Amino acid sequence: MKQLGFETRAVHSGREDLTQLGVHVPPIDLSTTYPVGSIGSIGECFDALAHGGPLRDNPIYARLHNPTVVRFEKALAALEGAEESVAFGSGMAALTAVLLAARQGGTHVVACRPVYGGTDHLLASGLLGMEVTWTHPHHVAKAIRPDTVLVIIETPANPTLALIDIARVAAQAGGVPVLVDSTFATPVLLQPLVHGAALVLHSATKFLGGHGDVMGGVVATNAAWAARLRQVRIATGGVLHPEAGYMLHRGLATLPIRVREAQRGAAFLAERLASHPAVSRVWYPGLAGGDPEGLIGRQMKGPGSLLSFELAGGARAAGRVMERLELLTPAVSLGSVDTLIQHPASLTHRVVDAKDREAGGISEGMLRVSVGLENPEDLWADLQRALDGLVSLERLAG
Repeated sequence: MKQLGFETRAVHSGREDLTQLGVHVPPIDLSTTYPVGSIGSIGECFDALAHGGPLRDNPIYARLHNPTVVRFEKALAALEGAEESVAFGSGMAALTAVLLAARQGGTHVVACRPVYGGTDHLLASGLLGMEVTWTHPHHVAKAIRPDTVLVIIETPANPTLALIDIARVAAQAGGVPVLVDSTFATPVLLQPLVHGAALVLHSATKFLGGHGDVMGGVVATNAAWAARLRQVRIATGGVLHPEAGYMLHRGLATLPIRVREAQRGAAFLAERLASHPAVSRVWYPGLAGGDPEGLIGRQMKGPGSLLSFELAGGARAAGRVMERLELLTPAVSLGSVDTLIQHPASLTHRVVDAKDREAGGISEGMLRVSVGLENPEDLWADLQRALDGLVSLERLAG
């Protein structure tokens, strides 16, 4: 049989056992423990799971294995073109597991800013005993040391939407594995493993769930890395709850439709924001100059559904705009069916040192928008009203 299309895989992956079970909707297994057989056979099952291996006969305990979560993992791996994926209770739990698994070989990490503020803080704080060297994507090779165990990039970057050439970074990294946070792109628009990445990270809370009502994280990778990540998950307990696993699996079925429709709205808003007198700059890969390396079409299938824009009046102007919005929701997170707007300098990236924020292009006047599925004309009317009010205030003040 030929390779199934992406949309077909999004609907059917992870559901291969449903006919055998005699059900149409995947069941949710809420068991925390499972009755065991003989001491000898169950000991072998435990050894296999504890070392990150696949299920043999008995799940034993929910921290070791859960069939509902495994369905989501199989489905996400199918969309990323990965051998396996491993799910966690949050995106940060997933990143932590990768760092702990990598730490077995060394303690040095190379990373490129900007990245999500929580990622930046975890790396810069040294909380896990890791040392980080921040560098430009073009200079990764110079930052690699004998004890470097991981290179971390995010593309599109949070919140500047900067695109990074994954293949170029992977070539510079040599034998050092590259982790790509692909939360903004989703597998609909980007499959980093095809371009040389070793691991793909998603905050599943965002687009994969898609409705702002479930939290999770997942890493897609090869079988060897997956086994190490499961070992860390078992030891640290960063498991994904089966109800969350069910909801994330369900979310994948509509992921292609949601991402592409939201992308259409983002392109519409970016064009209009770019021409408004209150806006000094718009960050969106789909605008002229937004993709200087020509990665859309070559690496990424589209510019995505997030954008950022800057107001010359700084944080005060940003606050005034957000206060006047009626349809867009002022809130952190992204990838939901409704449109969210937030101020990175005071929320997602507040934990990043002010100098590092500024160096990464995150100004006090920047607002980030995650475009949802509303009518784009309605969203623009709301934004335009708020921005026009800001212009009126500036004229009065002048």
